[in-house]
Amino acid sequence: MTPILLLLLHLFFLLTVHAARNVSRRNVVLVIFDDLRPVLGGYGDYLAKTPHLNAFMNESYHFTRAYSQQSLCAPSRNSMLTGRRPDTLHLYDFYNYWREFAGNFTTLPQYFKAHNYYTYGIGKVFHSGISSNNTDDYPYSWSQPTFRPPSEKYMNSPVCPDNSGVLRKNLICPVHLQTQPLKTLPDIESTAEAIRFINTYKRRRPFFLALGFHKPHINFRFPQQFIERFRVEDFNNYTTDTHKPVDMPNVAWNPYIDVRSRDDFKYQNISFPYGPISAVQRSQIRQAYYASVAYVDDLFGKFVAHVDRRNTIMLVTSDHGWSLGEHAEWAKYSNFEVALRVPLIIQSPEFPLQTFQRMHTIVELLDIFPTLVDLAHLPSLPRCNTPSSEQLTCGEGKSLYPLLRGIGLGDEYVALSQYPRPGIEPSKHPNSDKPKLLNIKVMGYSMRTTSYRYTLWVRFHSQNFSRDWNAIFGEELYDHRLDAGEETNLAYMIEFNETRTYLKHQLITAFSK
Repeated sequence: MTPILLLLLHLFFLLTVHAARNVSRRNVVLVIFDDLRPVLGGYGDYLAKTPHLNAFMNESYHFTRAYSQQSLCAPSRNSMLTGRRPDTLHLYDFYNYWREFAGNFTTLPQYFKAHNYYTYGIGKVFHSGISSNNTDDYPYSWSQPTFRPPSEKYMNSPVCPDNSGVLRKNLICPVHLQTQPLKTLPDIESTAEAIRFINTYKRRRPFFLALGFHKPHINFRFPQQFIERFRVEDFNNYTTDTHKPVDMPNVAWNPYIDVRSRDDFKYQNISFPYGPISAVQRSQIRQAYYASVAYVDDLFGKFVAHVDRRNTIMLVTSDHGWSLGEHAEWAKYSNFEVALRVPLIIQSPEFPLQTFQRMHTIVELLDIFPTLVDLAHLPSLPRCNTPSSEQLTCGEGKSLYPLLRGIGLGDEYVALSQYPRPGIEPSKHPNSDKPKLLNIKVMGYSMRTTSYRYTLWVRFHSQNFSRDWNAIFGEELYDHRLDAGEETNLAYMIEFNETRTYLKHQLITAFSK
């Protein structure tokens, strides 16, 4: 046999082995909802109407205590998809691209792409605009440009007809599709594209598909039939909070400025910054939020029906939560449980289940990157050393793969989150809900343990990203064993001094690593 023929046979053998390995690899689907707190029937919410997510959860693992690193879209997604904390990325707003601002860090889809996966993003995965280089991080993260639904450009347009037929920019906006631009809605278009991709994908490589839904993010625009599933009176007693708690530090408050700017809200003459809003409005907002969730649940059901789950790893989550009147707040923009806790549901053919499996370990969105890597049996993502900014490919989270295998279920972890403020009082200018980097003067650092949430608001220097742990503008301590709603701040009670001091030390140590 000639050397050339031997070489050709050798190359053929290598290509055959390579192809066989790819065929044996499972596809990966990541689904990200926007502003979705765990208001799902599978999470025990009796008001929710989410049959499709409930059915999916019945064959999945779901984590009951999963937390975002910042309750704002772009920073949360940057953190989740790079596997690094906001303090590592130095990105707390919408106005910088991490590759140019902090480091050319490898992303979750980029890692799969580097390991011969075909990667495709649909809808809102990265936050659009400057924060993802106006390209959704293509071509680094994706094998083809991200699909952005054509009707997305109308999301903040006056498209909500009022009773007289005038088009408004309303907060609550149930619609008939035939009245809308392009006669559709962004999430409907994204779902159709995801189904098309699943049904037509023919390449030999496995795929990594990320599907990002816009809802239930405001405005609450969805087909009319979904609000008709809910009675507004069922939301009257959702929470007893009508005013800002007296023991809540002012710096912790979000004045829900974007909600106030909506046409159906801004003429109510609600006093700034603490309100309150009327009982009728409170119930209507909750009804509309739950209707938005029911809407995307319906779309999720349409999509998942096309997924071959015998060969697909699926992970479903959200970028952060949303307040529905708890502490008399409406929005995210805080360090409270309702703004940070998210659903996290994992399904893999490697772990077939007959019934759903609750996991009570505290986990973070940072953990998604190493977890999906391990579930796909790719080379494990290295843990970042200190300082992590010097490593381009690493993660600051932990892999949840051992937990799915039943290893370390008794281990205790904490979740670390943070939120910036321009000052110690709520303000419109600068916007204390969404301050730009140069305006940030205070950072609220929060730690969720098994029993407590402890939050410390301290001076922050945006010029060099340093903080002064001794310049304290607010302190919060909530005991989740007795106070799941975080209604009573224990930080100033003498009998909790020892607990507070211990948690303060633990928090400072964790954020100073």
